[in-house]
Amino acid sequence: MLYPTTDEVTAGARALTLSYPEICRLGRVGRSRAGRPLLMLTVGEGGRNVLVVAGPHANEAAVGGATALRLARTIARQRARGEDDGTSWHFLLCIDPDGAALNEPWLSGPYTLRDHYEHFFRPCTAEQPEWLPHEGGDRSPALPETRALVGVLDDLRPVLQCSLHGIDVGGSFVQLTSDVPGVPERIGKSAAELDIPLENGSSDAFQWPSPGPGVYVMPPCGDPAAGDGAHSTWVHASRYDGVTAVVEVPMWACDRSADTAPHPDPDSALRTAGAALRRDLPTVARLLDAVRPQLRGVDCPLLRTVRELVGLGPALTADWDPAVRAQDAAPLPDMTTARVTSIEVYAQRIPLRAAAMLRQVADVPLVARLVDKWCEAYERAYRPRWVPVTDQVEQQARSVLAVYDELHA
Repeated sequence: MLYPTTDEVTAGARALTLSYPEICRLGRVGRSRAGRPLLMLTVGEGGRNVLVVAGPHANEAAVGGATALRLARTIARQRARGEDDGTSWHFLLCIDPDGAALNEPWLSGPYTLRDHYEHFFRPCTAEQPEWLPHEGGDRSPALPETRALVGVLDDLRPVLQCSLHGIDVGGSFVQLTSDVPGVPERIGKSAAELDIPLENGSSDAFQWPSPGPGVYVMPPCGDPAAGDGAHSTWVHASRYDGVTAVVEVPMWACDRSADTAPHPDPDSALRTAGAALRRDLPTVARLLDAVRPQLRGVDCPLLRTVRELVGLGPALTADWDPAVRAQDAAPLPDMTTARVTSIEVYAQRIPLRAAAMLRQVADVPLVARLVDKWCEAYERAYRPRWVPVTDQVEQQARSVLAVYDELHA
């Protein structure tokens, strides 16, 4: 199985509505900044609603679109057999189709880290649809994609919203806005069957409580540990007593991401990761300065992200690097091998992303050589193994169904 493009996902949704015209509906809920339609596929006529959002991050849109179709087909067949529990399922097929289009040259393979980063794109924070404008934020008004998503949430008032995400190297995990007992056991069983490690120390949820392996519960919005989640469409559903599940699956599995044994020397490892991040991002910044004459007058999504990333080095290490953490900062959690690995992966991933996107806008051999060098170092450090697209989709779909089933058990 190959990753589908957004056009292929749309075609699959249209075919489903033709196969099940009494059960499925496809409609437009808005348009992107570039005028692309934001399409929502609805399956069922029940009074209770579930919303599944694919493609909130452009580099993760393909797996989310495939998962949305996988779930929609399953539920349509159930409804056709008369199995109806009173829930309507709504699938936003891609909330950022403009960004997704910039990643599509890679989707047909080959599926290697080197080729992935040759065509990599992820928008800067201000251009990601799930982030809401807020006091102290850097953008207002909201993006048209964000307004469309909030409008759907307000119309549907879903009992469950599932946001479909992915990572390049690591394990599978779920972030919840409220604890849902039973989910850790369900996703753990599925991950074991598919030979996908659980992410047992995600840097995305560094200080979040974990009720079980691979599951994290977002703290209240007033808690600094909630991070960006406090200003996201994830928490918007809570005003209607809805729960949001952010479902992550890896493209390449790293078995160390599941290792809960104490790390033998976390202090040294974290200092090394922090120093590398603060060294490598300035390296990209210097290359950006060197090619500035070539890029005079250029303003594109790739370049905006590079400019954002190269200025974030110190801030990105402040929470976990002993060399720069504030003396009065909250204690670090127990630093297992999984937690340290997640931070180490993160510290290599961010500069690599910045260099890879700069490579696409600046024809400079030095940048190309740096991307190749860092891809090789990434592979040597973590020995990642490819997770077939079918298994990525299966784990993500099973995770969505696990949260839904256990929420309404």
